[in-house]
Amino acid sequence: MPDEEVKSFKDLIKEVQEKGICGKCGGCVSFCSAGEFNALKLDDDGTPQFVNEEKCLKCGICYLICPQIKVLNKEIEKKFNWESPIGLYRGITSARTRDRKIRKVCTDGGVVTSLLIYAFKKNLIQGAIVSKRVGPFTRKPVTVTNPEELIGCAGSHFEESLHLQEIGKKYTTYSPGMLEIKDLGKRRLESIALVGTPCQIYTVRKMQLLNIIPADKISLTIGLFCMENFSFDVKAREKLERKLKIKLGNIQKLNIKDDVIVTLGNKKIIHLPFEAVDEIARPSCFACQDFANDYADISAGGLGSPDGYTTIIIRTLLGEKLYNGAKQKKHIEELLFKSKEDLRIHKTEMMAKIVSFTKRKKERAKNA
Repeated sequence: MPDEEVKSFKDLIKEVQEKGICGKCGGCVSFCSAGEFNALKLDDDGTPQFVNEEKCLKCGICYLICPQIKVLNKEIEKKFNWESPIGLYRGITSARTRDRKIRKVCTDGGVVTSLLIYAFKKNLIQGAIVSKRVGPFTRKPVTVTNPEELIGCAGSHFEESLHLQEIGKKYTTYSPGMLEIKDLGKRRLESIALVGTPCQIYTVRKMQLLNIIPADKISLTIGLFCMENFSFDVKAREKLERKLKIKLGNIQKLNIKDDVIVTLGNKKIIHLPFEAVDEIARPSCFACQDFANDYADISAGGLGSPDGYTTIIIRTLLGEKLYNGAKQKKHIEELLFKSKEDLRIHKTEMMAKIVSFTKRKKERAKNA
């Protein structure tokens, strides 16, 4: 790229922040901090900003790795042999963990947790960046270094007292896992798994394409299906409660499959169409076209599988080896069918749903 065409953080402000589509993933800040340039920081709202503009090298890397910037699309697609509509994949299946302890707390089938536990036990990874849910609409990124910590992050971990403490704060289901990456070099962790949304996995892949530290330490990516994440303040919360006629503090579990599934404290389950909660969706989500996490080693989500099971898309050779190894060691088990024909029909239906959601998200992004 000629010098006159190199874009910097100022261009990100103009092309992303001012358009209201910054995802606040922290990728630009993570790169800048890991390289000890320290020109950027996050403000109280999580938005990247200059902390010392004089330290900015105007190298353009923060611009290139932003998930909303598509300059490197062709290079990424070529590297991962991307094919329309959901990228390259080696297989698709419905599975669940065989660990009953995980099964009790997991959102879907607990497969992601079990895959990571297997990876730890086989010394394939030294750590994993995951999202810990501390409220129905509150998550935080953490780096775990053993299976025990990992199980502690599975499922939901919150109570009503937390909601009372959060009054006046922002609520968000989005966990900025990219911020955990910037400190990997200091922690002497050489092989890390990242569980993330499509925008996070895409940013890491661009960093790896450009040989940017510390993305070289990410050796395994497990991508989550993602239609949208939510972000709102107290006023929006009150408006949403009136609209839905439920108290958000009563929510014990939030899941997304064909729609938004809310489980209340009394075990009552409410299904909400996406349109009912779109007003609290993060604006950046409407600009994203990736539903099935096309560039991960393994993609996972609830869509297409029955309750208690996870839909798994195996994409890379690494992902295939990990999945098959975990299955052989009985960490996970697949949904059983009476015949091969029933299995074929199930896989066809799963893929049809995933493609349908992908098309919906891409069409929505065109109109954003």
